Amino acid sequence: MKVSGLQGLGELRRTLRTQRERAEQQAREEAEHQAQLDRERRLFALAVGPVTPLRPHRRFVPRAMPLPPEPRQREADEAEVLRQALSDGFDVDTLLETDEELSYRRAGIPASALNRLRRGHWSLQAQLDLHGLRRDEARLAVAEFLHLCQVRGQRCVRIVHGKGHGSPGREGILRVKVRRWLVQHDAVLAFVQARSDEGGAGALVVLLAGT
Repeated sequence: MKVSGLQGLGELRRTLRTQRERAEQQAREEAEHQAQLDRERRLFALAVGPVTPLRPHRRFVPRAMPLPPEPRQREADEAEVLRQALSDGFDVDTLLETDEELSYRRAGIPASALNRLRRGHWSLQAQLDLHGLRRDEARLAVAEFLHLCQVRGQRCVRIVHGKGHGSPGREGILRVKVRRWLVQHDAVLAFVQARSDEGGAGALVVLLAGT
C-alpha cells in the first residue's frame, strides 16, 4: 500500500487496527466453539461411560437391482394381434356341422371326436365365462383364454357365452360370435354344445390342439 503524508499514515494505522480486531474476534469465536465441543464431549462421556470403538468388519451391503422394464408396448401389440385375429366378418356357416347344435370339427378330425366331447370323454381343465362382457371385450377374452390354455397344455375347456335370453329376438349375440371366433383359431380342433348339466345351449365344450 502506498502511503502519502500523515493522513495516509493514519488511514494505514486504522486499517491495520481493524484487521487486527477482526482476526482477534475470529480467534475468540473459534476458541469458544472448540471449548463448547470439548464440554459436550465430556458431558457425553460422563453420561454413557467408557466407549469401546467397534472393530471394522467387512459387511456386504447388496445393491438394489433395478427392476426390468415392463414390456407394456409388447403386451399391447400382442393384444392387438389377438383382437384382430378373430374377425366378426368371417363366414363360419359353411364350416359348421349341420346338426341342431352347430358343432364344429376341423378337417381331418374324425366325427368320433364330437361324440367324445358330448359324452364328456375328456375332463374339463379350464373355463371362461363371458357374461357381462361386451362384444369386443369378449373377443379379446376368448383369444387370450385360448392362448393361455395352449401355454398351460390344457386340451379340453369350456366357454360360457350365455343363452341370450336378454338379447333382442331372444337370440344370443355372443352365442353366434363365439362360434365364429373359435372356427378361426388354429388351436381349436372341435367344439360342441355343452351338456345340460354343463351349461347346455349357453356354453361350448372346446377341444384344443396340443403344443
